[in-house]
Amino acid sequence: MPLTKAEWLALEKKAHELRLLTLDTTHWAGSGHIGGGLSVLDIMTVLYHKYMHIDVKNPQWEDRDRFILSKGHAAVAYAPLLCDLGFNDKEMLKTFNLTNSKMGMHLDSNKIVGVDASTGSLGHGLSIAVGTALAARVLGKDYKTYVVLGDGECDEGSNWEAAMSAAHYKVTNMIAFVDRNKCMIDGKTEDVMRLEPLADKWRSFGFIVKEIDGNNIKEICEAVDFALANETDSPVMILSNTVKGCGIDFMEGDYTWHYGSIDDDTYEKAKESLNKTYEQRVARAEKEAE
Repeated sequence: MPLTKAEWLALEKKAHELRLLTLDTTHWAGSGHIGGGLSVLDIMTVLYHKYMHIDVKNPQWEDRDRFILSKGHAAVAYAPLLCDLGFNDKEMLKTFNLTNSKMGMHLDSNKIVGVDASTGSLGHGLSIAVGTALAARVLGKDYKTYVVLGDGECDEGSNWEAAMSAAHYKVTNMIAFVDRNKCMIDGKTEDVMRLEPLADKWRSFGFIVKEIDGNNIKEICEAVDFALANETDSPVMILSNTVKGCGIDFMEGDYTWHYGSIDDDTYEKAKESLNKTYEQRVARAEKEAE
C-alpha cells in the first residue's frame, strides 16, 4: 500500500499527538520508560493506524491482527496509543503505574483492553508471536502477528530459540521488528553486551532482514509493505534504527533516559522540543512526499 502524502501527514500528526500523550502520562506517573517509548512510537503508530486489522468495538475478534510489544516497559507509550484508539478510557492514563491502578508499568492483558500479551519479562515476546502465528495456521486464519523487540532484549537467549523456531516452521505470517535505539538501562548496547553484527545474526538464523530508519514514517511503511509481499519461506525481521527519546532533544541518544522522572519544568521543555520536532517532520514530509 503506497504511502500517499495525505497519509504521511496524518501519521505524522498522530505520532506527534501520541508523543505528547506519552509525555503527559510520564508526567502524571512521576516517571516512566519514556526513552524507549518514544523510540518505538512511530512503528506502533504506523502499524495501528495504517496496517493492522482490528475492531475497537470487538477487541477479542478472532480474525484481528495481533500485536506483541515484547519490550513491555515501553507501555508508557503503548497505553496512550490504546486509549487514544478507544480501547480504554483516557482518564486511566492519569493513574498510570500508581497504586491500585489497572495500568501498571507493564500492561496486563487481563486488565487492559486491546493488549494481546502481557510482557515485560524480556525475551518472551518473540516466542509468543511465533505461537500466535502458528495458531493462525492451525486454525486456518489469515491474521498477521506483529512483534517488536528491544535491542537490549536481544541479549536474552530465548529470542534466538524463537528465531530458530520461526525459520524452521516457516512462520511468514509474523512480521518482527527490533527497536534498535542502541541504548539499554545500564548504557550503550555495544558497551554492555555487543550485538553487532546484528543484521547478520538474524540472517544466520534464517530471517530476511530489512534495515530502516525506524523513526521515518515512509521507511516504516515501505518495510511493512515489503514484509507483507514476502513470498518466500523465510520470516522477515525489520531492523529499525531508532533514537532513544526521539523528539525530545535533551533525551535523544541518552541511555540515562531509559527511565526518567518528569517534573513541571522538564515537562515544559520537553513539550516545546516535541512541537519543534513535529514542525521539522511535517516539513520533511511535505518535501519528500510524492
